[in-house]
Amino acid sequence: MPSLNRGFALTWLGHNSFKLVTRGARTVLIDPWVEGNPACPKELKTFDKIDVMTISHGHGDHMADAATLGKKFKPTIVCNYEIHLFLQKKGVPSTSPMNKGGTQEVAGLRFTMVHAVHSSGIEDGGQVIYGGEPCGFVITLEDGTRIYHAGDTGAHADMALIGELYAPDIALLPIGDLFTMSPREAAVAARMLKPRYIVPAHYGTFPALTGTPDMLRDELKQFGVKSEVVALRPGETLS
Repeated sequence: MPSLNRGFALTWLGHNSFKLVTRGARTVLIDPWVEGNPACPKELKTFDKIDVMTISHGHGDHMADAATLGKKFKPTIVCNYEIHLFLQKKGVPSTSPMNKGGTQEVAGLRFTMVHAVHSSGIEDGGQVIYGGEPCGFVITLEDGTRIYHAGDTGAHADMALIGELYAPDIALLPIGDLFTMSPREAAVAARMLKPRYIVPAHYGTFPALTGTPDMLRDELKQFGVKSEVVALRPGETLS
């Protein structure tokens, strides 16, 4: 397993979902799609606790388990205002809404909401409900390490601002193409962000998501980007 010796463990649950356990023993679930996630190993579909949950946008492959897990574990759910309203109506007790450009502290960690380019409709009972704008998050850990979860997004110029303002150490970037960036766009995103490490996500779950980590490495080389690609298998941990 790759190791950064920073005192945290980041586990890829498949698709664009991650479990982060911090130095202070806080468990953060990023984009809660586990039960129906075909890439998520069976043993990782259950949790002992969840302290914080982040939701990047309203699509089911990013928040399908938010209500169920939110009621069971009562984590603080960091999300946009519209998803907050939706989850409140579902009986979830502990949402903490915010919007882009803002930062809030939860469980000793700092969560900054940043821009993403995507859509965010919530499917519910055969209807599509407005889910606000999609976003990404920069999560600042207890020791100052910054992890950028881009969510689902295309490459956009604001990534240069994210790099300038927050200087993420690790970027969790979608590379699958079709619904998000391809490896080429992800390489340009990395050129703007300048992270030390890239963990690819949102690829391989379905045949239509054709981007691969090797393709990303090739594109990074073409663009002269020095970031290291750490390709996790679903269930594997960057610790």
